[in-house]
Amino acid sequence: MSGPGNSSDIFDTGVSIRVIACLDVDAGRVVKGVQFTGLRDAGDPVELAQRYDREGADELVFLDITASSDDRQTMLQVVNRTAEQVFIPLTVGGGVRTVQDFDRLLRAGADKVSVSTAAVERPALLHEAADQFGSQCVVLSVDARRCQDMPSGYEITTHGGRRSTGLDATIWVEQACSLGAGEILLNAMDADGTTSGYDLTLLARIRRHVQVPIIASGGAGSTADFVAAAQQQADAVLAASVFHFGVLTITQVKDELAAAGFAIRRPRLQESRS
Repeated sequence: MSGPGNSSDIFDTGVSIRVIACLDVDAGRVVKGVQFTGLRDAGDPVELAQRYDREGADELVFLDITASSDDRQTMLQVVNRTAEQVFIPLTVGGGVRTVQDFDRLLRAGADKVSVSTAAVERPALLHEAADQFGSQCVVLSVDARRCQDMPSGYEITTHGGRRSTGLDATIWVEQACSLGAGEILLNAMDADGTTSGYDLTLLARIRRHVQVPIIASGGAGSTADFVAAAQQQADAVLAASVFHFGVLTITQVKDELAAAGFAIRRPRLQESRS
């Protein structure tokens, strides 16, 4: 099962840029499209999770991308099967609405729980979850789009980017962190799946407003994109399609980050991995 205790045995300790593989899951399969449309099948979530674990990913993010829009809970069985097969931290999100949902996912094997739509609809959920499980378990997933009407230039969206909220991105993340969010999964919806590079402007603006770790997400297409996000003080860099479809490997990204002078984690006990 995944867990912080296990990960300390596998990786060197110390502050470093984390490289994260994201599994967007719909109907039990990993899928990937552009801005959550035109979805392509990318494989079985458990098999992909095992592959990324072997390749040296620092963490996995598992997102049930239609749970909120379809008004259902995250698929616990798939989460449990995935958690049983990997030895790196697992963050799970999608359809999380209550503290009980946090509890179910953590018991199923998640190390952290990501919440987006429900936090916007009822921000007190962040405080309740942080109070019961600790802020280190509470990841705020931010789906932000460019919007000239917002003070920051970015608006928060919900339901997998399908709905506008009228919330300014920087105002929302500040509020969320004050309530107990311990990490920000920052997804640039305009760049999602485009492989045109992370939205560095969005990343820089959010970085100025919060002290918690930020995961850069949306748009990675080359190793240089990961380095650029790290240079904007992202604590972690996340990608999906470039890993799923063999454009890049975890090792290539880590090598590029290391060459640029960033600390990265190298797998230690490769021989113990199956």
